[in-house]
Amino acid sequence: MSILKVVRLGHPVLRKVAQIVPPDQISSSETQRLIDNMVETMKEYDGVGLAAVQVHESRQIAILEVGDNPRYPQKPQIPLSILINPKITPLSEAMEDDWEGCLSINEMRGIVPRYKNIRVLAQDRDGKQLDFVVSGFHARVIQHEWDHLQGKVFLDRMRDLSTLTYLQEYTRYYAEE
Repeated sequence: MSILKVVRLGHPVLRKVAQIVPPDQISSSETQRLIDNMVETMKEYDGVGLAAVQVHESRQIAILEVGDNPRYPQKPQIPLSILINPKITPLSEAMEDDWEGCLSINEMRGIVPRYKNIRVLAQDRDGKQLDFVVSGFHARVIQHEWDHLQGKVFLDRMRDLSTLTYLQEYTRYYAEE
């Protein structure tokens, strides 16, 4: 496995809708290697999610996992999930504001509104259909990664840019104790 270079804000791939992964390509060695490398890269940089566009691949693939993560120590655990060609549907209009960061906008945090509860339709790394409902932080992470696949970053969702802060100041003044 390899650690991949993470795209930074300003690279054009972050602002384009990622391409659908054809079902017959999901099991290909190329796609499986990309998924493995994405997992390794996410863990290397202490991320809780990573979209393929963040590693220069315009494909509808997102991964997420939350374990003992120093960037998000108070957040609930989420098992490793591979979402291919995901679609999300809010289950209500209820939203929640919380802090977000991004490996492609390193060293920054901001308050972002997200739907509290969503339904997710996707395929896993074996091509199996997934259909599940999540809420809270889990829903937030999926929405963040889904946005990447749609050519958006968390800054686009912020209602108030006055909450945008560098990580050091976030840690000093706003981080959960």
